Amino acid sequence: MTVRRADDARQWRDPKRYLWLLALAVPTLPFQAGGLVALTGNGAFWWWGPVFAFVLLPVLDQATGQDGENPPEEVMKHLEADRYYRWCTYLYLPLQYGALVWACERWAHGALSVAEGIGLAATTGVVAGVAINTAHELGHKRERLERHLSRIALAQSGYGHFYVEHNHGHHIRVATPEDPASSRMGESFWRFLPRAVAGGLRSAWHLESRRLRRRNRRTWSLHNEILTAWALTVLLFAALALAFGAAVLPFLVLQAVLGFCLLETVNYLEHYGLLRGRRADGRYERVSPRHSWNSNNTVSNLFLFQLQRHSDHHANPLRRYQTLRHFDEAPQLPSGYATMIVVAWFPPLWRRVMDPRLSRHYDGDLSRAHVRPGTEVPSSGASTAA
Repeated sequence: MTVRRADDARQWRDPKRYLWLLALAVPTLPFQAGGLVALTGNGAFWWWGPVFAFVLLPVLDQATGQDGENPPEEVMKHLEADRYYRWCTYLYLPLQYGALVWACERWAHGALSVAEGIGLAATTGVVAGVAINTAHELGHKRERLERHLSRIALAQSGYGHFYVEHNHGHHIRVATPEDPASSRMGESFWRFLPRAVAGGLRSAWHLESRRLRRRNRRTWSLHNEILTAWALTVLLFAALALAFGAAVLPFLVLQAVLGFCLLETVNYLEHYGLLRGRRADGRYERVSPRHSWNSNNTVSNLFLFQLQRHSDHHANPLRRYQTLRHFDEAPQLPSGYATMIVVAWFPPLWRRVMDPRLSRHYDGDLSRAHVRPGTEVPSSGASTAA
């Protein structure tokens, strides 16, 4: 039996092995925008990033369909150890920062109109937002290099505290009322956003302060991973301002805000309305695949390092993206993240789409769901107005 499994591991080939490189198209979006402007003479293409992410990718998701296949268990160890997949994430960072420097040069040159400059900031913000996803993949790993790279990837968005809060807060409290990153049924994205941003910041600071106290170290010191992460952003923005002028600072701030808002939109849709039950001892049940919304849409999974197989990620945080599995018990989104992000921005549409699915997940018993206080919950499980 051992020989057969070894043979299987050698013979099986990942059909998407080289398709994972498509994710590296995202950090080149500012370059793509500049090329399209040069080719067409149309300044509207500075907005290419949002068009790519929220128009083109949803269309490709629908055209290519879903892939719910899992790698054979016999090859998992071999697949995890294949360093090729790590380099796919590592390469995001030089492209990310090359694009940021290039964008600063365009902003500083003065040739862009205000609308074009904002469009380039929006395109760069897409890069920053997806960079947080890359940081998410890297930050869960044991290797020191990957953890350091995660913090560097977060510097562009100024969201360095995510490294602390996500790993030590969200993964412990996911799908509970104590988690600021778990959205509630009846809570619009626009209500969720300030709660998630402020709550995540407070939680990260609390967690880091507690860690330092246990080690008899001062909170306000270089040992504080939140302060050092924020310092990276300050140094980055200061260096870019010195190199290109203070005129780039408003655009840097705008792209950072857009980047972390994109992250929080993803947080909103990943656990909407899902709730872990209480055990007899009062503690929450263990996280399982049914506590995260999943999507197997092929294209958006390729561009997001399979973040959409979120259930397996929460059950096995150290598992690398290429080995994340689909589970039938996990609730499924009707489309990929690229589509559902846009849907989330329109609360009435979101509730019409998602509330019935949430109700079906709980067999019509929404008393088991994570419901925002004051939300009217129909007994039939049908959607209500937002």
